[in-house]
Amino acid sequence: MESQMIRPGHLTAHQTAQQLGISLDGVRQLVRRGRLKRSGGSPRQPWYAIPDVAALQAERRARSAA
Repeated sequence: MESQMIRPGHLTAHQTAQQLGISLDGVRQLVRRGRLKRSGGSPRQPWYAIPDVAALQAERRARSAA
């Protein structure tokens, strides 16, 4: 499915969804709401920067711990 060579420091949409524990639609919703920004790839196979995904993970952890 992933035909492009991904740049270091980036995740595919599938990897991002897996890291965040959400669906691909959940990733699309995060992008639509401006909470996650595409950082490369193509419109059909976007990439997301690892630091952006890690920040969302930390935010979700902090919210669930509160």
